[in-house]
Parts: sequence; C-alpha cells; structure tokens
Amino acid sequence: MKHLAAYLLLGLGGNTSPSAADIKTVLESVGIEADSDRLEKLIGELEGKDINDLIAEGSQKLASVPSGGGGGGASGGAAAAGAPAEEAKEEEKEEEKEESDEDMGFGLFD
Repeated sequence: MKHLAAYLLLGLGGNTSPSAADIKTVLESVGIEADSDRLEKLIGELEGKDINDLIAEGSQKLASVPSGGGGGGASGGAAAAGAPAEEAKEEEKEEEKEESDEDMGFGLFD
C-alpha cells in the first residue's frame, strides 16, 4: 500500500509515469524503506496504464458489491415492560467497568 500511495502522490504532483526510483525517493523522504520486489511488481502492473482509468474501473466494480445495511425491523412492544430493569442492569455493569479502570493505579494521561 505504501508503494501505491507514493505512486498516487507522484501522479497528483504531475508525474504521470513514476519510476521505481521516484517512488523510493518519496518513501525515503519520510523514513520508509521501500521493498524492491513489491515496487517492481507495482511498476510492472501499472506500466502503460492510466491511473485515473484504473481508479474509475475499480470504483465501478466496488459499486456492484453489496454493502449490507438496510437494518432490521423494530422490535415489538411486548418487551417494553422489562426494559427498565434491563437498563438498570446495563448501567450497573458500566459503572463496574469504570471502577475497575480506576483500580489499575494510573490514568490515561498520567
């Protein structure tokens, strides 16, 4: 991913056909070591292709993938009578969790 990100950054900067050396330079400028094997594979797969066309093609493929959602229906009103007792139990559990965090002897910002 880091190699592809560097490739895309170079493309945004106006370099329409970044070389392996260009990508290495970008990665090394932020202290990341480039993996030569993966870099050569990326350059080989993207050689002669327009990155904008590849992104558009990938977006079309992703649009056809179902993404779940839709949500379930609302539950019936029969459970409403037991709801206050359940809420009280949940609140007690939450309080216990908070107390157990304090027992560690240190806080998040100590």
